[in-house]
Amino acid sequence: MGDATTGVLLTNLGSPAAPTAAALRRYLKEFLGDRRVVELPRLPWWLLLHGIILNVRPPRSAKLYRRIWTPEGAPLLAISQRQRTALERLLAERLDPPPPVALGMRYGEPSIARALAALRDAGCNRILVLPLYPQYFAGTTGSTFDALAAALVRWRRVPALRFVDGYHDDPGYIEALAASLRELWEREGEPERVLFSFHGIPVRYARAGDPYPEQCQRTANLLAAALGLPYERWLLAYQSRFGREPWLEPFTDVTLREWPAAGVRQVDVVCPGFAADCLETLEEIAIQNREFFLAAGGERFRYVPALHE
Repeated sequence: MGDATTGVLLTNLGSPAAPTAAALRRYLKEFLGDRRVVELPRLPWWLLLHGIILNVRPPRSAKLYRRIWTPEGAPLLAISQRQRTALERLLAERLDPPPPVALGMRYGEPSIARALAALRDAGCNRILVLPLYPQYFAGTTGSTFDALAAALVRWRRVPALRFVDGYHDDPGYIEALAASLRELWEREGEPERVLFSFHGIPVRYARAGDPYPEQCQRTANLLAAALGLPYERWLLAYQSRFGREPWLEPFTDVTLREWPAAGVRQVDVVCPGFAADCLETLEEIAIQNREFFLAAGGERFRYVPALHE
């Protein structure tokens, strides 16, 4: 490694270790137990989580994961590992000596603590932390910082840190998204409409000051402008809502059920908030919502893969 002291830590949400109810229960217990993810009074939520949710949801989620599981394991983890390797290779071509790149998941393995330890063992005393969330949300980006701090609290020497809190309007990110759509359209033709689907959050979180919805709107506006899409040909919507409280609208699934009745027969769905395909894109969008759209009278549904190929 020579005299290099800087390392890069890539992070993402994480995945269960296997598409089984037992593995999903462990994963969901950690995920839904995060105070950043579910901002409810602890005791009532703990009783609901352990009394009902962790008994009911794991078998259902395991069934969904089995629909997208690959020989490499969970798609999100496999793709994230390839992203780490690709970034390390790119940095090796441009920097001498090249910085080591580690991958840590907020929930599950490899953990953020394990990834930090690997960078420490490589001699790094400066670390660039890049959570792979384009738009800032307290339950993802903020929670990543919490995990980072929790891991470092036991270190004698804390490394110098640079923490990237998002890249929702970065020109390179917007152009990469636009290029992936242009390539598809040049090859297979343009759709009648484009739906930009982002992961939803409770309205309460946005009202508390989370910048997430504004950043999603900024990303969508910039992407539509880069593609030259007039306002009537695209829409921003939110997916993956959970629970009974109000979430950001419009909803992706409701929109895709309604569009055919309005005469929309061809649609492309892109998810600009996901740096790697996962359950929410490969199963929820590419399978479930495709079925919703076609069953409602749509004729062509295309999911545009995330930027990882």
